[in-house]
Amino acid sequence: MKQTSRRFWSKIISFPKTCGTFYIFKPLSIRNINSVLFAMIFLMTACAPPATSTIFVPPTQPVPTLVLPTTTPIASPTSILPTVTPTTGPCTNDLNFIDDVTIEDGTIVPPGSSVDKQWLVSNSGSCNWDASYHVKWIGGDPLGAVTEQVLYPARPGSQATIRILFTAPITAGTYPSQWQAYGPDDVAFGDPVYIEIVVSP
Repeated sequence: MKQTSRRFWSKIISFPKTCGTFYIFKPLSIRNINSVLFAMIFLMTACAPPATSTIFVPPTQPVPTLVLPTTTPIASPTSILPTVTPTTGPCTNDLNFIDDVTIEDGTIVPPGSSVDKQWLVSNSGSCNWDASYHVKWIGGDPLGAVTEQVLYPARPGSQATIRILFTAPITAGTYPSQWQAYGPDDVAFGDPVYIEIVVSP
């Protein structure tokens, strides 16, 4: 019985080569079992693989999200031009003398002869000359003509010819005659037109 126990312990404490060294424990007596157990614990501790150190990984801090302030676009000021309403007030009348078309001043004519006088004028106002516009005798000798006659129609900016038929007096002498344009309101406007003839037998 004692021999069997010794062989039993001899098999248990025979170790292979460990930690680079081949350890063999000879058969021991049962009295030394405590020493054998202590040696086994020591060898198991010494030959155990080194513990793998765990690398400390610090907790990942979330990257703060940068929130950009939202800027509201400012509309550029719009220039508002005032609305110009055309005025529709009354038009203005005007007449400019341009030239004598016929019968220059101082022309000699026989007594009682017909005189066809024409003046070139322009409508320099803003009103249209129509049938309500007239030419009136304002001075000198009417020389046998009707003292109020219709003004030739003309639009603003255009030219017109005023024509009046005169009759030379019987008596020799110098005879002037002056005429003026009038509007529908019977108000005179513009340059007056003028004729002067010399009656000689």
